[in-house]
Amino acid sequence: MRQRRSTKVTAEGGRFLFFTLAVSVAAINTGNNLFYLLLAMMLSVILMSGIVSEWCLRRLEFRRDLPQLLFLGEPTTATLVVTNRKARLPSFSLSLWDVAGEQDIDRGLTVRQLMPGANQLLTYPFVATKRGRLPLGGVRVGTSFPFGFFLKKAWYPLDGSVLVAPAIHPLDDRLFADIAAMGQEGALPRKGPGTDLYNIRPYQPGDDSRNIHWLLTARTSKLMVRETEAEQQRRMTILLSTTAPQHRETEFEQAVSLAASMVWGLAERRYQIRVVAGSHDSGFGQGDDHVFRLLETLALCTRIDPDHPSLDTPMVQAHGINGDTGATVAITPWKLPSDTPWGLSPDLVIDDPVRWMRSHDI
Repeated sequence: MRQRRSTKVTAEGGRFLFFTLAVSVAAINTGNNLFYLLLAMMLSVILMSGIVSEWCLRRLEFRRDLPQLLFLGEPTTATLVVTNRKARLPSFSLSLWDVAGEQDIDRGLTVRQLMPGANQLLTYPFVATKRGRLPLGGVRVGTSFPFGFFLKKAWYPLDGSVLVAPAIHPLDDRLFADIAAMGQEGALPRKGPGTDLYNIRPYQPGDDSRNIHWLLTARTSKLMVRETEAEQQRRMTILLSTTAPQHRETEFEQAVSLAASMVWGLAERRYQIRVVAGSHDSGFGQGDDHVFRLLETLALCTRIDPDHPSLDTPMVQAHGINGDTGATVAITPWKLPSDTPWGLSPDLVIDDPVRWMRSHDI
């Protein structure tokens, strides 16, 4: 009885209770044994309904599976596995709801019959409507078995959360061509995207599978990765200002989405990417793990009011940047004061992301 229970009388159950009350009044007024017999039968049906529905809801186990990373507004498929842990008794006519806070969300999930020890896999579309760390609530399961007079529900907690990244928009190839032109050209004595061999090393988690040296891998029976010498300085620094007043919340979300879109597009073009968002500095990196960390940073960044005493913008953090920064793009939700320290001169400044994305048909 650890799970919370709730019971609701259905329309059929309301009529049955009304007739039960009528029979009880008739039995008391007339003293007729037939009415008492009928009343006893109706009361036993009510008692049996409560006992059987309770056993249908007991000893169930749920497991929900979602991708490790979701994108805002992009539908994905969630799976829910329900298992009957009872040794002998099956469960019938189960209806399942996702629980968000105190609200039950109907996904249209039903299980007609679940035998003892059996499990059933259910799938349903899932769309995240807010970026950040999305807590996953429990599952509420209900049944009106056996007679449909009462709908009894039980709540099963499912602890966990999923990361929701900002929405990704496809960007024009001309934008990335302009970004490539911002960096310095010429071969560099370091690893990077190119055609000349730079190094061969053992495979590490997060490495691009396209770089596996299959001939040497077959010879040594170990996964080996080929590193090439960079043909051009494919490095990108994205400065994201987290400072914006409250009425600029829409512009701030668009700025975060634009930064995430640039990260995604640059990662596909095998850039070394660095994101400076507020007080967080990711440093340069490549690979799936690095991109995941960048999207996590953008998913969790929050807006800071300009009057906040602990104001900390990426322009201040940029003071500490030394050496090769590659191309630099600064994205701000609103036009910052002219005396804001940048630390370095960005190659591209986007201070109105909504208008900028509209002008580029994004």
